[in-house]
Amino acid sequence: MALKSIIYKADLNISDMDRGYYADHSLTIARHPSETDERMMIRVLAFAIHAAERLEFGKGISDTEEPDLWEKDYTDAIQLWVEVGQPDDRRLLKACGRSDKVIVYSFASASDIWWKQMNSRLDRAKNLKVMNVPSEQSQALEKLAQRSMQLQCTIQDGQIWMSAGDASVQIDLEMLKDFG
Repeated sequence: MALKSIIYKADLNISDMDRGYYADHSLTIARHPSETDERMMIRVLAFAIHAAERLEFGKGISDTEEPDLWEKDYTDAIQLWVEVGQPDDRRLLKACGRSDKVIVYSFASASDIWWKQMNSRLDRAKNLKVMNVPSEQSQALEKLAQRSMQLQCTIQDGQIWMSAGDASVQIDLEMLKDFG
């Protein structure tokens, strides 16, 4: 018998002073049985960074044809494709062909090894950006995970703060590859 996804609920308040975006989002997050709390919280972080009216969670880990997050325009064209983890180069190049922008949020201690293998293979992808969440910060973010969460995300001058109650985590993303 297949295991079912675990449903998480998050009330996410976003204050993104860099983009001038201020909003509350009620998120329902399906955590695949093979997904860790750490990976799920990186998906929530990516949602907060790119929050927009049409941004939504994709099937990601359970479907090779969908990303972890995506934003489509009114014609159903994919404007933004977001991957979490260390996807292979074929998946990313295919995503680059289907979307205006592709952004990867890698995390975990193996990110450096993964990127050394992928860097030259992905050099030609001009609409690809790769960011790394340092492992100590992604592990601290994981500790905020609960089945029902009240989260606050503040973004200012490129610094990101995610908090839940008295716990707060500062995220300093490392740019591995920028667009162009």
